[in-house]
Formats: sequence, C-alpha cells, structure tokens
Amino acid sequence: MRAKTLFLTLAAGAMSGSLFMGGAALAQQNEIATYCKADVERLCKTVPPGEGRLLACLQSHGEQISVGCAKALQKLKQAM
Repeated sequence: MRAKTLFLTLAAGAMSGSLFMGGAALAQQNEIATYCKADVERLCKTVPPGEGRLLACLQSHGEQISVGCAKALQKLKQAM
C-alpha cells in the first residue's frame, strides 16, 4: 500500500502544473508510476512523498534511474 501511495503522489506532484491537460496528463501520470516504481523504491525510499520531493529525488539520481523512468520523466518535461 505504501508503494502505491508513493507512486500516486509522485505522479500527482509531477503533474501539478499540468492537471488541466486531460487524457494526456493522465497517461503521463500512469507512465511515471509504472516506469519509475522500482527507481523510487531503490533510490528514494526514505524520501517522504509530497511537494515534488520524489520527483526531485529521481532527478537528482539522473544517471542511476532506469531507461524507462528517464523516458517518462523526459516526456513530462517536454509537456510542461
């Protein structure tokens, strides 16, 4: 349950500036939650969710995150 909460918080925090984008925003939230799940557990497990902290944690580990997570974060960056 904690893992699910972390990923939903990550996705929601990541998309806070894009909440009115509709279906595209929801798709990006799902991509981030899916592709960054293992990275959050491995690299950011001590980071409390909220206020963009998980997203910042992932970004601070640039070269250590998985290819899928990096691509999902790049799509988010391009959309903002």
